[in-house]
Amino acid sequence: MTYGALILVFCTLALLPWALLPAATSGPERLRGRTAVVMLTTLIVLCVLTVVFDSLIISAGFVEYGAGALSGIRLWHAPVEDLSYVLAGVLLLPGLWRGLEDPRRARDHLAMLVSTSRPVSWVNTAYPFAAAYLLTEHRVDDLLVVGTIFFLIPYNLLMYGINDVFDHESDLLNPRKGGLEGALVDPSRHRGILVASVVCPVPFVLYLLFSGDVVDAVTLAVSLFAVVAYSVKGLRFKEKPGLDSATSATHFVSPMIYGLVLADATWTWSTVAVTLAFFVWGMASQAFGAVQDVRADRAAGLGSIATVVGSRRTVWAALCGYLAAGLLLLTSAWPGPLAAFLVLPYVVNLVPFLRIDDDSCETANRGWKRFLWINYVVGFAVTMLLIYSAWD
Repeated sequence: MTYGALILVFCTLALLPWALLPAATSGPERLRGRTAVVMLTTLIVLCVLTVVFDSLIISAGFVEYGAGALSGIRLWHAPVEDLSYVLAGVLLLPGLWRGLEDPRRARDHLAMLVSTSRPVSWVNTAYPFAAAYLLTEHRVDDLLVVGTIFFLIPYNLLMYGINDVFDHESDLLNPRKGGLEGALVDPSRHRGILVASVVCPVPFVLYLLFSGDVVDAVTLAVSLFAVVAYSVKGLRFKEKPGLDSATSATHFVSPMIYGLVLADATWTWSTVAVTLAFFVWGMASQAFGAVQDVRADRAAGLGSIATVVGSRRTVWAALCGYLAAGLLLLTSAWPGPLAAFLVLPYVVNLVPFLRIDDDSCETANRGWKRFLWINYVVGFAVTMLLIYSAWD
């Protein structure tokens, strides 16, 4: 990676306080204009000082630069890349000062963003990427760390932030929203959520794009498109029965696929079988999750696989999906067949709802809450199997 690429990444990181922290007060328009003037003046002064003193230091022979990753553009003797420190500082410090002037308001705003990102689901996207990359690459490197952080928080903030904004009207009719299963915030804060959701992933995405090849970039682009297309107005894949389940499954499977592609994994049938099993499991889970919202979605005029085929048939479809995932795992290499038995807790969780109807669809929420905890138990078991496989 060149210095130019790193500079772009770190300068976008410096912009995060502006996106994640609210201004303490709006202030008169003239004061906001003065902030821009002061920042620009500071940038010019510091750039001049940097060029002068860096050039003197370089002329004296105290510092030398390797030319390989530099652009070759110099201001006097100083590489133009040296100005990146000034630019990042001028962007970062005023943003922190602006946001932290009122610590309580900043804390409340960050808490709202964390709630929006669904912390209970962070591991569901970060773990597949990290496991796939680490088991293929067999080492901890920068891509593993950056990718895991990205899929842990920024990815989920993008996914659920957009969802909460564009689903606000229907969420008002949904009794389960407003807590662990989805934030319900005032529309006045929607703009801040969208800005944070879009800006926060940018530096991580740039780093990953600069570090990979075209195939890696396309895979990541598909993953991000699925995240946006699920909820954003004009696409709304979540309202297209069948496509809603497939897109939701992509949200969780694509990080794993990206991890495999980024690490240049060899695609054997066993790898394909595990990937397909994960995808079918994801579709089944989304379908079951949609059952509890049938009446709320219909009242809001929303479509889903559950509103179209009905609650009972959707539960049976989810059951078949879990069993199909288990059968696919039986065809994979050891210890994949052993992992096939891990679908059984999900199957058992559906049994009480096999005779559910649309009038009692909300009772499926009990099963959905159990599903969230089953994920952690099964995730622990999968981790043990992966450790056993790597050790073996």
